[in-house]
Amino acid sequence: MPTVKTSALAAVPPRRKHWTERVPVLTQLRQSVGLQRGMLITGLVITVVFVVIAVLAPVLAPYSWAQQQSADGVSFGTQQAPNAMNLLGTTVSGFDVLSRVLWGAQTALLVVLAAIACSIFIGIALGLLSGYFGGWLDRVLVVVADAIYAFPSLLLAIVMSIVISRGQSTLGGGIMATAIAITVVFVPQYFRVIRAEVVRVRAEPFVDSAKVIGVPTTRILLRHVLRNSTRSLPVIITLNASEALLTLAGLGFLGFGIEATAAAEWGYDLNRAVQDVTSGIWWTSVFPGVAIVLVVLGVTLVGESLNDLSDPRLRLRRRPGAKKRARATSAGGES
Repeated sequence: MPTVKTSALAAVPPRRKHWTERVPVLTQLRQSVGLQRGMLITGLVITVVFVVIAVLAPVLAPYSWAQQQSADGVSFGTQQAPNAMNLLGTTVSGFDVLSRVLWGAQTALLVVLAAIACSIFIGIALGLLSGYFGGWLDRVLVVVADAIYAFPSLLLAIVMSIVISRGQSTLGGGIMATAIAITVVFVPQYFRVIRAEVVRVRAEPFVDSAKVIGVPTTRILLRHVLRNSTRSLPVIITLNASEALLTLAGLGFLGFGIEATAAAEWGYDLNRAVQDVTSGIWWTSVFPGVAIVLVVLGVTLVGESLNDLSDPRLRLRRRPGAKKRARATSAGGES
C-alpha cells in the first residue's frame, strides 16, 4: 500500500484546539461519561443557577434584606406564615424570608469570590517563590504553612474574623473580614500544591535551556514555570468554594458573621431561627438551610467530578460499548 511521504506530513499544520477544548470545566464535560457526566452536569446547573440568582438578587428579591414593611407602609409582622405578601413567610425580626434568601446568595458569592481570589494570588506567589528558589525561604514558608494548616479551619476563621472585624459588621467590613479569614485558611492549600508542581517543573530540561540562553528569571517564573504548574487549580478552586460557603455559614451561625441590617447571610438567619423550630415555625430555618445544602452540593459535585476526571486513567476511558465497536471494526477491516 502507498504510504504518505514525510514531506507531505510536515506540510500539514497541526490542528488548532477550539476554545471549548481549552476551558477546564468544558474539557472535562466532554470527557465525562455515564453517572459521572450526570453528576458534573447537575453540579454545573446548580452552580450556574446560584450565580444567576446572586447577580440578579436586586431584581428577583421583592424587598430589601432588612425591609420590614411593604411599599405602601403595611408592616410584615413577625414570624408570619407564608402568604400572598410574603411568599416564604417572615422571620422573628419581621424580615421577608424570600428576600433574605435571595440577597444571601449575593453575599455568599461576594465572599467566595473575594476569598478565593486573595487565596489564589497569595498562595501562588508564595508557592512559586518557595518552590523555585528553595533554601531558607522555602523552609520557613513550609513550616508556617504547615502550622496554619494544623489548626481547625473554622476555629482559625473565627479568630481571624474577631481580629479583623473588631465587632464591626458592616456590609463591606463584614464581607472583607470574612473573606480574609477564609483566605488565611486556604492559602496553605494553594501554597503546598503550587510549590510541589514548581519543584517538579523547575527540573525540566526546558527550564534549564531558558537559563542557559539568558532568559530573565521573572520571565522563566511566569511563562515557563507558572504556566505548567496550575493544572490542578480548577479542582482546588471548586472544592474550596464549597468549603468557603460552609465556613461563611458557620461564622454567621456562631454570631461572628454579618449583622442582619448590614447584609443578608444564611448562617445568621439559621442562628435566629433555632428557637423557632421548637415552636413549630419551620419556614424561617428550612429555606436558608436548603439554600446552603443545595449550593454546597452543586459546587461539591463539580469539584469531585473534576477531581476524578483529572486522573489520566479516567480521561482515557471510553464510552460503554466503545471497545466492542472498536473490536468489531478492526475485525471487519482485517477480514
